[in-house]
Amino acid sequence: MILGNLSYRYKVPMMLSATILLTGIVVSIALTWRTFADLRADLFRNAVEVGSVLSNTLPAALKHDDLWLAYQIIGAAKVDGESESERLLIVLDDEYRVYVSNRPDLFPVMSELRTQGEQLAKVEREVKRRPTLTPYSLELPDSDHIFTVIPMIDDGIAIGTLLIGYPRSLFLPRFLGIVRRVAYSSLIVLAVLLPIGWYLGNRAVKPLSQLAHCLGRVGSAPLEAVDCQLEEGRDEIGQLGVSFRQMLLELREKEQLEQEMVASERLAAIGRLAAGVAHEINNPLGGMLNAINTYRRHGVPDELAGRTLSLIERGLNQIGDTVSALLVEARSESHRLTPQDIDDVYMLLQPDVQRRSIRLGWENCLDTTVGLPSTQVRQVLINLALNAVQATTDRGDVSCRVETSGRLLRIAVANSGDEIGPEQMQRLFEPFTHFNEEGSGLGLWVTYQIVKQLDGRIDVARREGRTVFSVDLPLRTAA
Repeated sequence: MILGNLSYRYKVPMMLSATILLTGIVVSIALTWRTFADLRADLFRNAVEVGSVLSNTLPAALKHDDLWLAYQIIGAAKVDGESESERLLIVLDDEYRVYVSNRPDLFPVMSELRTQGEQLAKVEREVKRRPTLTPYSLELPDSDHIFTVIPMIDDGIAIGTLLIGYPRSLFLPRFLGIVRRVAYSSLIVLAVLLPIGWYLGNRAVKPLSQLAHCLGRVGSAPLEAVDCQLEEGRDEIGQLGVSFRQMLLELREKEQLEQEMVASERLAAIGRLAAGVAHEINNPLGGMLNAINTYRRHGVPDELAGRTLSLIERGLNQIGDTVSALLVEARSESHRLTPQDIDDVYMLLQPDVQRRSIRLGWENCLDTTVGLPSTQVRQVLINLALNAVQATTDRGDVSCRVETSGRLLRIAVANSGDEIGPEQMQRLFEPFTHFNEEGSGLGLWVTYQIVKQLDGRIDVARREGRTVFSVDLPLRTAA
């Protein structure tokens, strides 16, 4: 349960390290067992070599019943540096009685092995049960010795048996030495492999951890802030990275589309409300202006009344201008857009640009008349340009570019002013919304209405430290 809840950042390296550790243990056991088996094989081989020499000389002593010669031969078989307790030599006659041994105090002449204890009794029974002419190893589970049985042959007939026994205790120091060497070697190898395995396991699972972290941020953070450096490739994790990027891109597009739809619906509702309010205001407004005109024509002249009426009339006319701005419509009575219309806007901007020492970059890429109403397009361009000038600090820079691309007229107006905040962006095209002391807050509203009535599109983005308004207007077929 705990392993199931553990992060793959630790689970995979731990499993890889456990595999390396288990492999090291298995290899160590196998090496220990193999070395121990080789040690026993060497012991048997040495015993056979010694026994072969003895089996060639002892048969003569047995045939002539020369006990003294047999003792001399047994005594001469002692290896330098080897104590009497390290090796047991017993010569059995053809009736499996002790003929001679290197331990006569324990094995008297003509004694039987079974009288020396249960262990040797089992050895005697096993030797009797396996009469053979070839040497073999005899190791009984409860015996203190490991015996090598070597038949003594004379003219093809076994006339006796030579038993060479080594105490099991001799194997313990050698075995422990082998274990220590294998353990030290294994620890050194594991000390090198475990960090490498942990590093490789962590490296292999790192893309998966990054993907899980990125997936966890989706929904809890803005999609624009979810920027993950995921590896892409043909393996499973690489394919997951590609799919995640595609999913993130589609979610961003969906979110942007939803925001645009909400903004369009909100602005459309505001437009309908503004148009309704404007129509309701126009009716009494026209009546009041007519009443002032009637009074001036038929009323008694009065200086105070005249000044008062002039003040009222200017206020009513200002209200009328504001209402007219709310009732903007893309009428098609104006002539088709020409390159000169765009240059006229450039001339209109010069007073504001020069007054504030703003650098104005102007690119008019039109070289012919296009199928769009000039009045409305000029209104869009001048509104965006004036808004850019107002948003730019003194000695800043503004750039405007007008061009055709396929069946679209593209207008791009950029300024180096402050970035528009998220809350301001949501209300950018609403009427009476402005972020400086200049203007009435209707310029972008009018621009948005004209663009929508011309079936176009307007976008705002921040690019390379500049705020860019982009307008695409579909060109109309000439009548």
